[in-house]
Amino acid sequence: MTTHNFQIYSAATARKPLPTDSSLRADISHVLEHGYVILPNQFTAAEALEARNEISRLLGNTPLGGRNTFEGLATNRIYSLINKSRVFDKFTLLPRVLALNDYFLDKGYLLSAFHSISINPGEAAQPLHHDDGYIQVPRPRMPFGTAIMVALDEYTASNGATRIIPGSHLWDSSRRGSPEETIPALCPEGGVVYFIATLWHGGGANVSDKPRQSATVQYCQPYIRPIENQILAVDPRKLDDIPPRLVEMMGYKHMEPFMGYADGLGPRRAAKRMVRWLQGPVEENPPTFAHEAKESKL
Repeated sequence: MTTHNFQIYSAATARKPLPTDSSLRADISHVLEHGYVILPNQFTAAEALEARNEISRLLGNTPLGGRNTFEGLATNRIYSLINKSRVFDKFTLLPRVLALNDYFLDKGYLLSAFHSISINPGEAAQPLHHDDGYIQVPRPRMPFGTAIMVALDEYTASNGATRIIPGSHLWDSSRRGSPEETIPALCPEGGVVYFIATLWHGGGANVSDKPRQSATVQYCQPYIRPIENQILAVDPRKLDDIPPRLVEMMGYKHMEPFMGYADGLGPRRAAKRMVRWLQGPVEENPPTFAHEAKESKL
């Protein structure tokens, strides 16, 4: 890193004071300096086993591998976990992770992507990248998103632990990461690797004889388009069964003062209207003012 880049980055982070809680303050300080922090003991061994078993059930006997080297040709990914099982909801709402998000992201941040990742033996290393590489704002800068890797198995140097480049969140836009600069993010089962979206990283090669089971949860600023469109990915009739905070992060709560409304309606009411629309004929002459419609119809 350069002194100039660190000064730019430090100035950007000054918009929020560090919290008084010493543990949270230490987590934030580690991320500010290194771009990531490893958080052990975020869920139990029983919860990890339950999640691994659910992944096995969902994958079945003939799971599909990735479609390209980025997904991983010997890797199984289950997208839209929220639509397929309630087992995984808890991993999106880990208190220590949300506390970090409250510092690095703005109020009302969204769920950007959430899927399981099973890296099988023989898988090659994933190409290095940073998660907000599609953002055309010069680096160094504050991130437009954050992420966790959920260690449903222990992350080891041989089974495909995510490889990271500490400090790369401070790089400018011209610099690219190389495999020689990476280290494995070693993490015990039940822990998570938290990092901001400007950190260079990639899945590691699995040279062991067993799959490495994990999930990734990605969050983004409330004014950024999520990587996966959760409103289209999850059947809206299931919303009452999903934790309310997670429903909000899916995009079913507008950002103050009004970003995210639909035809003058709150997004939750609009989702109910969409279900009604799809159950009947096309409404060629909808009401001019949707918010005046009777609640029973929405």
